[in-house]
Amino acid sequence: MSSRPSLLSRLAAQTAEREQANLRRRLRTIEHADGPWLELDGKQLLSFCSNDYLGLAQHPQLIAALKRVVDDEGVGSTSAHLICGHRAEHAALEETLAEWTGRERALLFSTGYMANLGVLQALLGADDICVQDKLNHACLLDGAKLSGAELKRYPHGDIGAAARQLGTRPHAAALLATDGVFSMDGDIAPLRELATLCSREGASLMVDDAHGIGVLGDEGAGSVLAAGLGQHEVPVLMATLGKALGCHGAFVAGSASLIDGLLQSARPYIYTTAMPPALAAAASAAVRLARAENWRRERLAALIKRFQQGAAQLGLALMPSATAIQPLLFGDADAALAAAKALEQQGFLVSAIRPPTVPKGQARLRITLSAAHEDEHLDQLLEALGKLPQGSAAGPHV
Repeated sequence: MSSRPSLLSRLAAQTAEREQANLRRRLRTIEHADGPWLELDGKQLLSFCSNDYLGLAQHPQLIAALKRVVDDEGVGSTSAHLICGHRAEHAALEETLAEWTGRERALLFSTGYMANLGVLQALLGADDICVQDKLNHACLLDGAKLSGAELKRYPHGDIGAAARQLGTRPHAAALLATDGVFSMDGDIAPLRELATLCSREGASLMVDDAHGIGVLGDEGAGSVLAAGLGQHEVPVLMATLGKALGCHGAFVAGSASLIDGLLQSARPYIYTTAMPPALAAAASAAVRLARAENWRRERLAALIKRFQQGAAQLGLALMPSATAIQPLLFGDADAALAAAKALEQQGFLVSAIRPPTVPKGQARLRITLSAAHEDEHLDQLLEALGKLPQGSAAGPHV
């Protein structure tokens, strides 16, 4: 018999350890969706955990665009973009996204994870350095590791620490990558300061705007333009289509030379099937709506203000965030999980976010708001939060 350790046994042991620590992830099946209402285990729950920030996921214009192309061309693209999968709908969406974000060109990817892996693998090599915020999304961190570059991380939002990390390799080609809006904290990166730092140090700046596109800036063009920055200051922009735009997929936007380079070298783009053309048509409709219907952003901003005011009156320990992501800090993972269960019993679906998704001791409820929510929905949630055990998420001491 071989003395090699069993990979499957090791994985099972790791899962058992997570179970023991009450950190095991479990899959739940949503049976039906109707705006912010979800059916789960036969119960109607009011959701405060989706990323449908503008309430576009079920918009009739998106549905009509998808149906029109499905009726005309079928479902699958049948191939990678570079073979025969790149359709007119993809090309039109890329042009729309480039124009919206003020960039020369854009390139579609099947997911945001693939987009970040592709960009970082294409841009970086073993002799380079990649500096990242410690709270960046996992795919930015994974992309840097897979590229072979040296990954240096700085404390969240700390410009001085970012400068020191860049200074450790003054002669290496450098990329500084950051989320625009941090997915678990909801706060916005100090993009102007990071851009100034990168300009001074000769580093390239990349922004993952998955949670900013559609929500921030004029016409919802995202956190980069909201900060008064453009393609020169932020040469690499990634954003997703599955959150505020209510669809699926992602894109990278920048100069023509960046996009040409990704076409040649980004393996997650080259070696995967293109997204269905009908989905690209739906995303184009979503962009048009997001740009034209500013009332959706105004409505979302009003809901954020209402929720924050109500939470303050209850003494709830909301983390500082001006976006639709409003985390309620508990610290203890068991307490966050118990709070989520208690809310579900009252008819609300809110996710408990625990380590390792967030740092140890920073478990929270990740409450997300949507333009599809009504005022009374927020008031009902606040009433339910107020019924949680006193002190579980109250006061600045948590």
